[in-house]
Amino acid sequence: MSDILIVDDEKDIRELISEILEDEGFSTRMASNSDECLDQINSEAPALMILDIWLKDSRMDGIDILKATKRDNPDIPIIIISGHGNVEIAVAAIKQGAYDFIEKPFNIDQLLVVISRAMETSRLRRENSTLKRRDMQTGEMLGDGVAFRRLREHLDKVTKSNGRVMLTGEPGSGKETAARYIHQHSARATAPFVTVNSASIEPDRMEEVLFGRETPERGIEKGLLEQGHGGVVYLDEVAEMPLGTQSKILRVLTEQQFQRVGGADKVRVDLRFISSTTRDLSSEITAGRFRQELYDRLNVVPITVPSLTDRREDLPLLAEYFIVQFNETQGLPLRPLSDDAIALMQTLDWPGNIRQLRNVIERVLILGDGTGAIEARELEGDGPAQSDEGRVVLAGQLATLPLREARELFEREYLLTQINRFGGNISRTASFVGMERSALHRKLKSLGVVTSSKSGARIARLEDEFPE
Repeated sequence: MSDILIVDDEKDIRELISEILEDEGFSTRMASNSDECLDQINSEAPALMILDIWLKDSRMDGIDILKATKRDNPDIPIIIISGHGNVEIAVAAIKQGAYDFIEKPFNIDQLLVVISRAMETSRLRRENSTLKRRDMQTGEMLGDGVAFRRLREHLDKVTKSNGRVMLTGEPGSGKETAARYIHQHSARATAPFVTVNSASIEPDRMEEVLFGRETPERGIEKGLLEQGHGGVVYLDEVAEMPLGTQSKILRVLTEQQFQRVGGADKVRVDLRFISSTTRDLSSEITAGRFRQELYDRLNVVPITVPSLTDRREDLPLLAEYFIVQFNETQGLPLRPLSDDAIALMQTLDWPGNIRQLRNVIERVLILGDGTGAIEARELEGDGPAQSDEGRVVLAGQLATLPLREARELFEREYLLTQINRFGGNISRTASFVGMERSALHRKLKSLGVVTSSKSGARIARLEDEFPE
């Protein structure tokens, strides 16, 4: 799972800790003195360090190593262990940046819990730092289709208020990007944007991560809510939040204050909440997994983020953006999209939405040859395969039908695909397929194809499907 450096002058203790941690899935390294320890860190920084204070035959003791490590590698969490522990040593270690202090002989379960918490805290700090660096980039909204323009209109309206927003939509559709857009265009733009990844935080750690904690040894450790004071807190996948935590978040929404875990003082905060979910919260409420009161408080302004299927017109623009981004960040070729690639891209299904599109573009740029235009054959899809001679290979139901029925089935699916590709625009569809608009209307009627509104755009469907 992760690399842990164990520093102790007693070989038996080093090996015992190493064996226990490796049984738990960690990889470990060992050092017996300060020189070995610093060499190990300089060769490759560990994910965490377990450090004894008293080291025989060593140039530096544990406190000196702690100071040197925190000076050069401040992100490495360090757990101090000692057989001669006292409160003064513990306080000194914590002040110098140690995550925690454990006396020998220590309880293995206690050590594993502290390691787990230290690594999670380190991960959250790195993640938060990364998100801060990416704020301007990830808040950029790209698109020009009807569904996208409708979304941005809604987002622009909520930036002018302090109202709570609930973003819904498929995984990968860009809900966090929408949340960051609201933040960056609001009066809180210069204040923090803090993400709470509800699905990735262990349930029994949720309250410490959110509210922080107070202990006599470590003093005050601020949680995410306190770090976000004055800004926006984004509750990602809010349905994953434990019920007990939901009730405490509800109290924060109503009172704008909370208590840290282990603390007695009230902490007042000024926060705007934006939440998101891919689940049907009405069903979650009925099943008793989500609180109705919390839903009512968070769902002041509900906004649906459209899927990429509903934004087919935006696919070329998004793909070109990713091509430029990969060129700037990874040095990948700056390749244009061929017309055939654009046409195929707009007809494919994208269940992974924008995240899937980004991955496909990156794959094509990495595996593709040269710097010429990206061709349709380089894009993965579920459409009919094509032979080397350019012939379409029939498969499935189409290959078993008489010519008349096969032609009707093909025409229906072809026109459904093209209309949706052009965002329900019949004029553009008619121009592309080479038909007069009136002739296309007659053909659609004979095939039972109609258009209806979805996510602010027009989509094509069969007349007997999904009645309005």
